[in-house]
Amino acid sequence: FNSSEDYMGGDGDRFLEIWNLVFMQYERSADGVLSPLPKPSIDTGMGLERVTAIKEGKFSNFDSSLFMPIINEISKLCNKTYIYESGASFRVIADHIRSSVFLLAQGVSFDKEGRGYVLRRILRRALRHGYLLGFKQAFMYKLVDVVCDLMGGHYSYLNEKKDFIKEQIRLEEERFLSTIENGIEIFNEELKNTKEIFSGEVAFKLYDTYGFPLDLTADMLREKNLKVDEEKFELLMNEQKAR
Repeated sequence: FNSSEDYMGGDGDRFLEIWNLVFMQYERSADGVLSPLPKPSIDTGMGLERVTAIKEGKFSNFDSSLFMPIINEISKLCNKTYIYESGASFRVIADHIRSSVFLLAQGVSFDKEGRGYVLRRILRRALRHGYLLGFKQAFMYKLVDVVCDLMGGHYSYLNEKKDFIKEQIRLEEERFLSTIENGIEIFNEELKNTKEIFSGEVAFKLYDTYGFPLDLTADMLREKNLKVDEEKFELLMNEQKAR
């Protein structure tokens, strides 16, 4: 709440949007023409997590009872105290393990493309944040129990597939953890030579050899206010597909 921008809708921290209203008034046809709806309405977008945070008097969704049990378990596993101001990695892991559990329970598998690659990217981004917290071995599968305890009452299929989910996450963790340390070393070495744009060749090597999705590399660079040469990366990717 230290921002000088103390008006609603500003970029500062003084106000936090917990609810937005969408006025459903027109229908847009295929040719772009807007026609009034016979029954205009208002769509209220708040969401369970924001409702929970407000009802519990919390500043953030992650401080609510929907996330804190997961964050507390992460804290226990890494033997580090969670502090909101410096706890981004805890929150990323908590959010991503929950997403991964639901995706696996609903039939999505880790893969090199499609929905399976989205799942892989989610988990590997979380693993990189685990690395920042000091995890060197598989740990995310140990969080499956607490996710199922939290959500299994409403989504019973989570408990039915819990053992399968844990095993799939453990195997995927071990695949990536076998290369993540070498990949981060290569990333850091190239970082020394980067002023604004990170090499697309190195980004592709990280993807192709060490299993780093491009958006993971871009995420790491964003923390340094840098960008990756995506054009070169895509060129190398297309060349590989053409072989």
